Amino acid sequence: MNELVEAADEKVLAKTIARYGRVDLLCIDELGYMELDRRGAELLFQVLTEREEKNSIAIASNESFSGWTKTFTDPRLCAAIVDRLTFNGAIIETGTDSYRLAHTKAQQAAG
Repeated sequence: MNELVEAADEKVLAKTIARYGRVDLLCIDELGYMELDRRGAELLFQVLTEREEKNSIAIASNESFSGWTKTFTDPRLCAAIVDRLTFNGAIIETGTDSYRLAHTKAQQAAG
């Protein structure tokens, strides 16, 4: 988000969004971890729209879609982002257990 905000401020947003649109796979980790202000959410929406039905997006989140309203505080924008991501997409739920916590506990038990 920081890069997108800086690009907007420097009047090179279209170029930056186009660059994000060209990569084969865009990976976004920990979506839902931090609240995005309206500007950041709108910029992310622009990137997702640029990639729509062209290139893949992989998103990791500990939040269900219903919890994304804490990240994207505008309900309409949140719904539009979820719509973009889920259209013709595959949703893989891995559960709620933390891999990092399980790994740490296994190491402590072995050591």
